[in-house]
Amino acid sequence: MNKQPTGPGEIGWQARKSAATRDQIISAAIRCIVDLSYSKTTMIKISEKAGLSRGATLHHFPSKMDIIRAAVEYLHEKRIQAFRRSIREIPDGADMAHLAVEAYSAHLNHPIYIALFELSVAARTDNELKEILHTAQLAFDREWYETAWDLFPEWHSDRKAFDLALNLSQQLMEGMAISNFTHARQIDKKQLLTYLEEKVRELKP
Repeated sequence: MNKQPTGPGEIGWQARKSAATRDQIISAAIRCIVDLSYSKTTMIKISEKAGLSRGATLHHFPSKMDIIRAAVEYLHEKRIQAFRRSIREIPDGADMAHLAVEAYSAHLNHPIYIALFELSVAARTDNELKEILHTAQLAFDREWYETAWDLFPEWHSDRKAFDLALNLSQQLMEGMAISNFTHARQIDKKQLLTYLEEKVRELKP
């Protein structure tokens, strides 16, 4: 028989325990996606990676897609947090173009982005996953843009230039990150990033 909570303190403890277990399951799902691929990520594999029984996993997430939806939200939130943290750690007077490009490049080589890339590829033939990613990506793009706008006030006099610099940086660096998985030919990425920094400086108001 399940023990019933005896007071507010125990209810709070149970809520924290439940939240921790959910996070454990989400983290396990992300590791499965990175290590095994999306197609091989199953409820059983996620449960094994989380160190839980399948029943315990089902208690928190009735289906694999429920876990994937939570994982996508978690990944995008982590991306925003990492971007804010890396930019705010740049000291005053530093070369913002250089360090901002470095920070985003490092982010794109993190397992978080690898997991999102794997999901994006799988979504091409999975309409339910495509909808999950599309909705989450719209929310991420909006918050990412607003965060960048707040963090770079020196660009506020020319939003058009800001938009161009942001889009150029995002498209080039994300394309470079994808090339890690798809291209056998080696390219001089340092040279490309240096060129990107030069173009960003030219656009700065």
